[in-house]
Amino acid sequence: MENVSKYNELLMTYVIAFGSKVLGAIALWVIGGWVITLAGGLTSKAMGARNVDPTLTRYTEAVVKVALRIALIIAILGVMGVETTSFAALLAAAGIAIGAAWSGLLANFAAGAFLMVLRPFKVGDMITAGGVTGDVLEIGVFATTLQTGDNVRVYVGNNKIFSDNIVNYSQNPYRRVDLSAQLAHGVDSGSAVLQMRREISAIPNVLTTPPPDIDVVGFTPSGALLAVRPYCDNKHYWQVFFDTNRAIERVATAAGWPTPAPVHVAVTRH
Repeated sequence: MENVSKYNELLMTYVIAFGSKVLGAIALWVIGGWVITLAGGLTSKAMGARNVDPTLTRYTEAVVKVALRIALIIAILGVMGVETTSFAALLAAAGIAIGAAWSGLLANFAAGAFLMVLRPFKVGDMITAGGVTGDVLEIGVFATTLQTGDNVRVYVGNNKIFSDNIVNYSQNPYRRVDLSAQLAHGVDSGSAVLQMRREISAIPNVLTTPPPDIDVVGFTPSGALLAVRPYCDNKHYWQVFFDTNRAIERVATAAGWPTPAPVHVAVTRH
């Protein structure tokens, strides 16, 4: 009976000790979860007060929550009596293995972080990146979403964007529309420049400062070649592009300019 009593006492001791650890772990999990939610909310609120980009705000909040959650799990294991040093080593080894297996995904993640910090473009900008041209809809953690001019949604990996040239058409207050007009022999280029400048300057959304660049840029076998380059806001680019082409046609038709003759190359056989 005495031995049974000792076993009961020993069992009760272990049960009480284990139960205390479980209760402590549960309490730590609940309180820690509340603290993590609070920390994430405070981070989001602080960044929102400074007008930080919403995508960067969500990204930072997620990183803070994940880091605190990992710390909470390690703390709970310590309360349960698990050797956290060996667990940390196991976690590091798992991280290396995951990093090797998901190298492409992690590269996109790292590139996304740099895009959000350096901000070469923002949501709403028109860019060319990763071989795609379109408006930026979202800068995600792993990929950036673009809406192309032909109404196609394209998801481009952040690493592909960050490792290549990025062209931002919305960064500057205006951009240039590059066109040309071929004149036939016998057409006065000086008069043609004046007429085109007057017609193109009247196109809606063509800027007066800087004024359109229209001048002789070279010569071809058909005659003088004019560079026609109006300036406009990026959102009016295609409207100005098409209206300028129509203006060139109107000027040529009204002035009665002859159509540039095609060039024929004669091949003589010996």
